[in-house]
Amino acid sequence: MSTAYPERHQLSDDREGGGAAGTPLAAKPARRPVLAAATRLLNPLIVKLAGKRHVRAYAVIEHRGRRSGRTYTTPVAARRTADGFIVPMAFGEQADWFRNVLAAGECVIRWNGVAYHVVEPELLDSATARLALGRVERVLAPLFAHQFVRLRLAPTRPRSAE
Repeated sequence: MSTAYPERHQLSDDREGGGAAGTPLAAKPARRPVLAAATRLLNPLIVKLAGKRHVRAYAVIEHRGRRSGRTYTTPVAARRTADGFIVPMAFGEQADWFRNVLAAGECVIRWNGVAYHVVEPELLDSATARLALGRVERVLAPLFAHQFVRLRLAPTRPRSAE
């Protein structure tokens, strides 16, 4: 005789697939296991190259933890635009780096050897982001991300005459 049990939710781990600790797995979008495995393998190499001069495909986002206050660095693909950057989000809105940047409203992005202070994170859909992407990126982007975030350059403050 079988006994019916109420539905149980497993809690996700903060490090797996960009989810937040304590979030029910049922509430999260389907994971991309191959992409997640590749990310774990390639991130150590990518983080050494990302943000450096002449490595324009990758950047490093420096962000502060929402709860811990610690500073984190996350390698991301990035595309420079006239007013800032467009970053594809392979793991969607559940990625911790995105949630940290959204909560703070700002971060630093290191791209092509330069650190940029960026603000106003804004979610973009694929159709909107495509307008800022190059021809090759338009073809490749749907394979890796369906959502993007736009980060605008922070206004520069005039230096005071001291």
